[in-house]
Amino acid sequence: MRLDDLKPAPGSRKRRKRVGRGEGSGHGKTSCRGSKGQKARSGGQVPPSFEGGQMPLQRRLPKRGFKSPFKKHYAIVHVGDLERFEAGSILDPEALLKSGLLKKLGDGVKLLSDGELNRALTVKVHKLSAKAREKIEAAGGKVEVI
Repeated sequence: MRLDDLKPAPGSRKRRKRVGRGEGSGHGKTSCRGSKGQKARSGGQVPPSFEGGQMPLQRRLPKRGFKSPFKKHYAIVHVGDLERFEAGSILDPEALLKSGLLKKLGDGVKLLSDGELNRALTVKVHKLSAKAREKIEAAGGKVEVI
């Protein structure tokens, strides 16, 4: 076998349909679009959501609730998760990201009180619950709100 012998497998390459090239081609005149109607026009496609004039699903369903475009999405950390760090370490959002405790920061870090903590840590977060502050200070640590 040589490079000039190489050919694609039979049937793997199909010729494209050339439409509008005369009646004898079998794809001439209306170019396989039939005659008249929306689908025969240029740019005349029916959108996927079109239901033949029936009231569309997105208009039949009731509107519910409200989504605020200004809502903040905080990354959540629990007090019990901080047990893995050494005593005396300073934990800011970057340190939490680097340790793998957070996947992404979002709009900030919020500390919640789930779990127990037995070592003194300095924690810098954007928000925290009152119970979480109590637990960290009871363990001899400090909390700073960024």
